[in-house]
Amino acid sequence: MKSVREKLQARAGQLADVRQFFLQRDVIEVCTPVLSRASGTDPAIEPLQTCYTGPGYPSGLQLYLQTSPELAMKRLLAMASGSIYQIVPVFRDGEYGPRHNPEFTLLEWYRTDFDHHDLMDEVAELVMACLHARLPVEKISYVEMFLKAFGWNPLEAGIGEMKTAAVSRDIHAEGLEHRDQWLDLLMSMVIEPTLGRQGLSFVYDYPASQASLARLNASDPRVASRFELYYQGVELANGFHELTDAVEQRRRFEEENRQRRQQGQRPLPLDENFLAALENGLPDCAGVALGLDRLLMLQQGKTTLEETLVFSLKNV
Repeated sequence: MKSVREKLQARAGQLADVRQFFLQRDVIEVCTPVLSRASGTDPAIEPLQTCYTGPGYPSGLQLYLQTSPELAMKRLLAMASGSIYQIVPVFRDGEYGPRHNPEFTLLEWYRTDFDHHDLMDEVAELVMACLHARLPVEKISYVEMFLKAFGWNPLEAGIGEMKTAAVSRDIHAEGLEHRDQWLDLLMSMVIEPTLGRQGLSFVYDYPASQASLARLNASDPRVASRFELYYQGVELANGFHELTDAVEQRRRFEEENRQRRQQGQRPLPLDENFLAALENGLPDCAGVALGLDRLLMLQQGKTTLEETLVFSLKNV
């Protein structure tokens, strides 16, 4: 069992590797607020909420602990910051387990004049720099991956086909009403454990319904320019060729809140400051969020986040 000092040294070494990587590429480190009046509306992510009461707001101001620094960082991009990165604690309610902690460390960065394919290449380079190893890199589209695993196109298959695929693998689920819920189930239970076993595996061009902040593919609007990275069966990163259309972004936020209501979740306030930044103009860019705790876990050959953390939910 590692001592506290060994854990701290491992974490410090990882952060040094990350900062050196971006220093060599002239990407600026930034710091944005952890608290915000708004949060992302993705139904798959629940924010933690708090309240400020004091000067200026005697009756209280509802605030959210950020699930990602994405919206604030894009406001910086709209102010002509250029390419930027951030290492930041983020918070998500209801997420605790071997690979989850409600507070975790996220590395997020944005590259101007990159698309998601350019960014996949850079993500691979960063991960290998942190692992101090050269690894094979595989890229496969979401559609190709499902065709290979199940023999049907995830953009066209019905829920019946998805249920049959699940039951045939002894996977049973109740209360799943939407196609994306079934696709997520099959992805997590059947496909994910096989990804990244020989190196780094990138899955790209997800269904448009699963990429709320990514632009649609110009040749096939059924898919969006999103990717995820897997290593040793673990999801490490999620990236987009970023949507820059403020009207379309507002429509997607509102649609996600409609889904929240349908699923019994509370709707969340829209980030009007972010939407205003989009209206003023976001440069063409790609961005990605990478879980540093998971990367450190894999680097050390561990199977749980708690083995790399000094403080987890159990001892805060």
